[in-house]
Amino acid sequence: MSATSHQAFAHRHIGPDVRDQQTMLDYLGLRSRDELIAQAVPAEIRIGRLLNLPDAVSEQEVHALLRQRADRNIQRRSLIGMGYYPTFTPPVIGRNILENPAWYTAYTPYQPEISQGRLEALLNFQTMITDLTAMEIANASLLDEATAAAEAMVMAYRINTSSHKKFFVHEDTHPQTVAVLATRAEPIGIELVIGAQDDLDPAGVFGALLCSPTSTGNLVDWTHHITQLHTHGAIAVVATDLLACTLITPPGEMGADLVIGSAQRFGVPMGFGGPHAAFLAARQDAARLLPGRLVGISTDTEGRPALRLALQTREQHIRREKATSNICTAQVLLANIAGMYAVWHGPDGLRTIAARIHHFTNCLAAALKASGFELRHDKWFDTLTLTGVTTDVHQRAADRNLELRKIDATTVGISLDERIDLKTLVSIGEVFGIDPALVTGLVTSDQQETGSGIPTHLRRTTSFLTHPVFHRYHSEHEMLRYIRRLSDQDLALDRTMIPLGSCTMKLNATVEMQPISWPEFAEMHPFTDPAHSLGYQQMIGELESALAEITGYAAVSLQPNAGSQGEFAGLLAIRAYHRSRGDLQRTVCLIPSSAHGTNAASAIMAGFEVKVVACEANGDVDLSDVAAKIVDAGDRLGAIMVTYPSTHGVFETRIAELCAMIHAAGGQVYVDGANLNAMVGISRPGDFGADVSHLNLHKTFCIPHGGGGPGVGPVAVAAHLAPFLPGHPLGGSQQAVGPVSAAPFGSAGILPIPWVYLHLMGPDGLREATEVAILAANYVAARLADAYPVLYRGGSGRVAHECIIDMRPLTKQTGVTIDDVAKRLVDFGFHAPTVAFPVAGTMMIEPTESESLAELDRFCDAMLQIRSEIERIAAGEWDLDSSPLRHAPHVAVDLLGDWDRPYPRLLGAYPDGQVSPAKYFPPVSRIDAAYGDRNLMCTCGPVQDSVPDTVVSEVPELVQVQ
Repeated sequence: MSATSHQAFAHRHIGPDVRDQQTMLDYLGLRSRDELIAQAVPAEIRIGRLLNLPDAVSEQEVHALLRQRADRNIQRRSLIGMGYYPTFTPPVIGRNILENPAWYTAYTPYQPEISQGRLEALLNFQTMITDLTAMEIANASLLDEATAAAEAMVMAYRINTSSHKKFFVHEDTHPQTVAVLATRAEPIGIELVIGAQDDLDPAGVFGALLCSPTSTGNLVDWTHHITQLHTHGAIAVVATDLLACTLITPPGEMGADLVIGSAQRFGVPMGFGGPHAAFLAARQDAARLLPGRLVGISTDTEGRPALRLALQTREQHIRREKATSNICTAQVLLANIAGMYAVWHGPDGLRTIAARIHHFTNCLAAALKASGFELRHDKWFDTLTLTGVTTDVHQRAADRNLELRKIDATTVGISLDERIDLKTLVSIGEVFGIDPALVTGLVTSDQQETGSGIPTHLRRTTSFLTHPVFHRYHSEHEMLRYIRRLSDQDLALDRTMIPLGSCTMKLNATVEMQPISWPEFAEMHPFTDPAHSLGYQQMIGELESALAEITGYAAVSLQPNAGSQGEFAGLLAIRAYHRSRGDLQRTVCLIPSSAHGTNAASAIMAGFEVKVVACEANGDVDLSDVAAKIVDAGDRLGAIMVTYPSTHGVFETRIAELCAMIHAAGGQVYVDGANLNAMVGISRPGDFGADVSHLNLHKTFCIPHGGGGPGVGPVAVAAHLAPFLPGHPLGGSQQAVGPVSAAPFGSAGILPIPWVYLHLMGPDGLREATEVAILAANYVAARLADAYPVLYRGGSGRVAHECIIDMRPLTKQTGVTIDDVAKRLVDFGFHAPTVAFPVAGTMMIEPTESESLAELDRFCDAMLQIRSEIERIAAGEWDLDSSPLRHAPHVAVDLLGDWDRPYPRLLGAYPDGQVSPAKYFPPVSRIDAAYGDRNLMCTCGPVQDSVPDTVVSEVPELVQVQ
């Protein structure tokens, strides 16, 4: 490899050095990693060669290589709109959230006591959404606007009790949204009716998607149509723009039942399509049907307000095939940026930004009309559509480094944004032959002279963002401290190991993260002219080829922007393949009882009927039950979904036999790639019989979890399924399967992360990372085995990259639960392992290759000390309810107060006996989730000093025009 030893990135990505690895091997009674892999991984599935990938390069070299790709992208000043806008990320937010590992390396807040900071930031986001849309409740974000619309459509279908199967979509909806709706509607039997306002038949549909503003910029008062829909029991969904909602009547005031959209323009770069935080807002009575995550306010053991994820019984991991959605994530990092954007600007700042954009749009409209151009609409917020233009208009725009929306040969769209200035507006005017003096005169004139695109009856007159959080942090000192104060409440990878089984919390190296902020990647519109994105396309093509080599498949699509979307895309490919062969009846999908809940939910979404397959006592899929289910299904068998290595943390030895059984019966094999990090460089699912897999780039390939998102879940397929990969959102060719995300390449803005990781590691480093991950898991399993039985092992007694420890015997003996252990780990400064999945009463531990031996030992020592505390309960020395386990986690204020517990304060505060200035104290004690579910509150709570409501009667005056 070209990198010298002191430069080799793999040695910094992999925590244990050579000596530490030998120490671990010695503990296991092994001579080498090769010996371990021979025991842990079945010989028949090992590839026995290095992957055919480029050799590793140094950190300096990788940025130079990526810069070559970035320089091939042509940055035009985007005026395309369609839900994607140039924006300005306030530096205090960009540096201290987007680029801060305290925020981007955090995990989903399933352990809420150590997640209060990011939960508060998400509560701000939810409050921002409900206030701006005038709705009552909103989730903690969704993947993108198009999939949010699809989720709302399905939600409306569930709410409406009629027998109608038709869903109306207004014809002036973003085309990518319509395309994703079509993909989601067809498998579950929903018929889309696309038409104009007058085409809406409220008596013949279960719901309708309406837009304000529309895709081409029109403002519509939907109040009458919504009333008519309600008269017939139908559900009204409205797509909107959050910035527009500061000036125009919000959908909630028109009577909307559900409101969707994107928060991208609130400080989040376009990123060639993502990641961005979409939203779905609803009425309070629909809370239990909301997809995705929902942050709510509850209390801790001392009655202090505390935040946690609410109503988790809605989630697919619990409800499986009965789930309302397969969404198991949110775009948390992006939602936090958008929410902080609103905190930073406050309601007055947002109105000023919106008013300035609208003023420039009014000026452009006046200049165009004065020059004889025809506008399609007489109402607008930030978007104008011109008809009857000449075909050379786009070249004239390109000559001025501008890019307009191409609607058809003689129609263009122009969308303005917060970066608009007089120079740019003059350039736009010049594209259409308008005298710069006319444009300049209009911009600098009194606003009354230009008129307004917002008629009086559509102007917002109600207040929003009245909570003090949106008024207190408008100086950089205060904002910086607020962001720091929130991050200090949390545990993320920048502080400690997060040993979550099945979630792979490994190093997210800074060198991998830096390029996502490069303008050549961050500032690209997803529907720019393809000739402008050649560098992106090259990088994406190289990444797809690398992933195909790693998995052994023929083709890869990077469009799915979450693992759940990758599952859905893979199942759609299987379904389309069967249908192309005339096998319309193949609709049965077999799923092991141990599978991720998203598997079953995705199968139902894709039109399959789920049949659960049993597992054997050792955790393996029961092949005799598979055989019986195959017989039962007959020629209706469509697929089986299995996770490999298994969800139980072992390499099952009969995986190739299982694949052969399914193929012999005419089915397809879907291998969930959630655990691919145990296979990279050692085994390839495409080689041992799998037909399709989704991968989690936010796990195996180092995209950070970001507190619960962003993610990328590409789908990889064998050659016969390649024609059925997701299609382009804007069509353009015959497509067997439609798009599953709004943008052609999903969350393309974070794809530089895995590209850099693969080039830094090279084939040798990738294989070593996998081997060390397996080594670390086996080391932890061995150290803990005497204290906590390891539930599942492979035939040789080894585990894969994770292990499940069984707490049930101890719970039965002492009453100590997995929650007690999880919360006590907080006192040691650790995030807990995965609890109660895939087996209730157990903990699943995944150490990853990135953790040093010292950190692994620190974790094991903590677990062993907790075991000794359990022994003291078993011996009767402590009563469980008064023990440190049941009182955990220990909050500083409680430790300083009256003390009547039978153990010393020091044991509660410093259980390892190390009085360290770096000690982490959680902000709240154990949270009562049930209380919060009974008393659901999902926006910033009422406080005495809330800003009084004010009435906004008109658009605020501009202070300064730049």
